[in-house]
This record gives sequence, structure tokens and C-alpha cells, in this order.
Amino acid sequence: MKSKFKRFFDIVASFTLIMLLLPVYFIVAIVVAFSFGFPILFKQSRPGLYGKIFDIYKFRTMLNSNDRNGNLLSDAERLTSVGKFLRSTSLDELPEFFNVLRGDMSLVGPRPLLVEYLDKYTLEQARRHEVRPGITGWAQVNGRNAISWEEKFKLDVWYVDNWSLWLDFKILIMTVIKVFRRDGISSENHATMEKFQGYNDNGVGM
Repeated sequence: MKSKFKRFFDIVASFTLIMLLLPVYFIVAIVVAFSFGFPILFKQSRPGLYGKIFDIYKFRTMLNSNDRNGNLLSDAERLTSVGKFLRSTSLDELPEFFNVLRGDMSLVGPRPLLVEYLDKYTLEQARRHEVRPGITGWAQVNGRNAISWEEKFKLDVWYVDNWSLWLDFKILIMTVIKVFRRDGISSENHATMEKFQGYNDNGVGM
């Protein structure tokens, strides 16, 4: 019953927010178009509930700049001041409300990460896929990109085991505060978050 209410709340809340934020969508789309060109949206495959793959949508925050060999430059080199602003204010995440409306995501849940990480999780960490991924989550309001992968996964699994409607509302309130404070946007020495490399033979994260 609680899960049905969660889905109902996701539908009503995401649709309402999309309608209320239409002017913001329009303004951000214009800014992205002038700053980065077309397409204005970034699309990428991500694993959702039980690992089912879906396409996530965000506003672009990086240039498609290549080096002399035709390889993409690093995130730090492609991330502009406009992109940093969009990320720090979470405006780049606005298109994800359509993912919520479609049922790919929830407002609250573990963040959907890269498909390439699926075979790198421990069995315990893979439990983060037992719920729909979220626009925000317990790990996001407790450090976001400023904490280690191990800490992030522990928080994700804790959310799966302790989920409640009250916890979701608490996370949403904390998220609003975090967005205004612009906390935890990047990890130490990285423009965003370093890639998760899995574990070595001793079970230590790399």
C-alpha cells in the first residue's frame, strides 16, 4: 500500500512541478542552447528498478570538446561556468521529472548510476536496485559527491531497508536546503565524481 502511495505521490508531484516550472524549463533551455548548442538535453542509459535499463535526461552542462586525437577532454576541461552553475543549483536535473512521470524513477531513491557499474557492485551494494532510483536520495542529502563510493552505497542500502513515506518527505526537505546551500557538488580533486572502479582482490574499493 505504501509503495502505491509513493508512486501516486510521484505522479502528482512530478506533473505539478513540471507545470509550475515550465518558464524555468524554457529559460534553461535557451541558456543551454546558446552556451553549448544542440542538442540541449543529455541522454544516457542508466539501470533502474531491478537493474532494468532506461534513458535518463538532463540539461547539458558540458561542451563536446575533443583533443587532437579526437578523444573527449576531461570533465573538468569541458565543464564551463554555466555548466557549474546548472549543476550547483540542480537545474540540470529538471528533465528527470519526466523520468519520474514515466515510472523510470521516483522523486526519492538511490541515484541511477552508470550501466558499467552493474558488474562491479558487491551483492550487498547491488541491493540499491531493489527500489526505483531517485532524483534525490539519502546519500545525496548526506554528502552527495563529497563522500566516498563505499559510504554512498551504504547509505543507499540503508534507505532500501528503512524506507518510509516520512523518510521520503524528510529527504525532500533536506534536498531543498542542500540545493540552496549548494553542498557536496563535487568530490575532492574532481570536477564531479570520480568513476567507481570496483574492488581489488582484497575487497578494497578502487
